[in-house]
Amino acid sequence: MRKQITVDQLQVGMFVDALDGSWLDHPFWKSAFKIEQASQLAQLRTSKVRTLWIDTSKGLDVPSGAPRAEVVDDCELPVSPAGAPAPDAGLIETARAQPPVVTVSLQEEVTRARRILGQARGAMTSMFNDVRLGKAVDTEHCLPLVNEITQSVGRNPGAIVSLARLKTSDDYTYLHSVAVCALMVSLAKQLGLNDEDTREAGMAGLVHDLGKAMMPLEVLNKPGKLTDAEFTIMKSHPEAGHRMLEEAKGVGPVPLDVCLHHHEKVNGTGYPHRLKGEAISIFSRMGAVCDVYDAITSNRPYKAGWDPAESVQKMAQWAKEGHFDERVFQAFVKSIGIFPTGSLVKLQSGRLAVVVEQGSSSLLHPLVRVFYSTKSKQPITPEMLDLSKSIDQIVSRESPQTWGFPHIDQLWTGQA
Repeated sequence: MRKQITVDQLQVGMFVDALDGSWLDHPFWKSAFKIEQASQLAQLRTSKVRTLWIDTSKGLDVPSGAPRAEVVDDCELPVSPAGAPAPDAGLIETARAQPPVVTVSLQEEVTRARRILGQARGAMTSMFNDVRLGKAVDTEHCLPLVNEITQSVGRNPGAIVSLARLKTSDDYTYLHSVAVCALMVSLAKQLGLNDEDTREAGMAGLVHDLGKAMMPLEVLNKPGKLTDAEFTIMKSHPEAGHRMLEEAKGVGPVPLDVCLHHHEKVNGTGYPHRLKGEAISIFSRMGAVCDVYDAITSNRPYKAGWDPAESVQKMAQWAKEGHFDERVFQAFVKSIGIFPTGSLVKLQSGRLAVVVEQGSSSLLHPLVRVFYSTKSKQPITPEMLDLSKSIDQIVSRESPQTWGFPHIDQLWTGQA
């Protein structure tokens, strides 16, 4: 039986079935677990969580004498004080509903997105470790994370998508899945998918590489090119992940399909089944694009990530060669921009700028921050410039490495 209690009523031995409030309000990546240590109690009581749900069939009940509860539609609600009318169930559900997402600027969303990524890293590390220990995966526990990422994308897609790209090579295995989740959500919205399909696409991004947890660490983390034998081992990760997800709780057909087929190519040269064209689902075609973009823009043990704009250009060529679905790739470019956030560009005036945010009217006219003069070869006072309202326009993309700008990302994240 499920009961809603206050965090002060929680005791060691109780089974937490759900935590009320935002996923960011507590330190646990799982929302369902048994309280086995006093330290867990302390963590919850010092968090922002004030109420939660326990399952008395899996753990201790509240002590006798505590306010009783009654079941309403299989959800327990506190009994109203004597003489007070019982709350209407419809009003309660309305109160629990998420507020509408309000769009904000990239700078406003960056701080919140950074918190989400910090929590997400711990969540994915725990999930991968559980898999390595042979524990069953429960993807229902990932739903709060998917929801947080989806809401962040709704507020400003550039923030979490671009911040996730900045992961270190040590974080790649764990945050790559988070980045692909955000990219999948953004792409799903661009393609006009409904809320349910968008959520499933996000979940698929989050678990698409779970099979890598079963790969030998010396191969997975090798700081150099893989041998043919090692590459054969790595190519087994989609099927390994698919087998695990088949045995998991709460996994729908979309995550299962994307996990198995995100390395397929529309020209039939991918793996593991060499599927071709329409034989590859729309979700797996989305996964292929999002997976490759994050992989080539991220720092890896054996190479530095490519510039975002350079990556889009290379992927456009690969799309023409049949690696990606052209329609899906075009939608992807619209979702992140021809010059994605963080791209270094040169303007007609000879000034260098970093793309801060996508423009509302054209992919060719983003918001940029100018900071360097190629004519004087000197830094200039950083200045925001909306290219949709300026005569100064982009003439080329540039390489940060060529210009010697190792800290260019500080300019668009607002940390300069």
